[in-house]
Amino acid sequence: MAAPSATVRRSFSRIPIEKTVMTRDDALKQLSHIARERAFGRHVGSDRLIQAGLNALMAGVESPSLALLAGLLRSEEPEAPELFDQVLEELGMLFQPPADPRAAKWALAYWIAGQIADGSLEPVHGTHLIWADVAYDLGYPEELAPLVHCAHNLDGWEESWGVSFEELDSEAVEAAKQFLSTRSAAEAGD
Repeated sequence: MAAPSATVRRSFSRIPIEKTVMTRDDALKQLSHIARERAFGRHVGSDRLIQAGLNALMAGVESPSLALLAGLLRSEEPEAPELFDQVLEELGMLFQPPADPRAAKWALAYWIAGQIADGSLEPVHGTHLIWADVAYDLGYPEELAPLVHCAHNLDGWEESWGVSFEELDSEAVEAAKQFLSTRSAAEAGD
């Protein structure tokens, strides 16, 4: 199977970045999400790191470095990644993907599938990421075939197919849930 085309990189998530007040749990979830994005090699701009810090501060999250991160000025943006990591460390939220590259790809696949399943990532974007950033590098393993199939269908969907885009979206969500359940079953057997 050929490598997916180098299409425009899509947003990794739909987690809000607006300047709205979040609950403490929402703010911690946003920090965790951004930590994983960065750990899996995604570029996260300093503006997002600072905004996440501000959201967390306003939501009542406490960390010695959080106010420093949230208060960075535009001219201080280069300091944001280091401060963000410091905040994560203080909160006990640092995330390191597995050192083995194959294991890291599998961890990325499960993380993306989890976001598809919980609705925080649109299936069209998530399945494309699994196809382009995971399945290709792993040699298209059978476990990812349903998600890759969904990516192909969503990517090439045409109205003339007689199936709605929403139905294909739902199939992708189900494929993600099925993929996640195989992991849970495999871990339960360990």
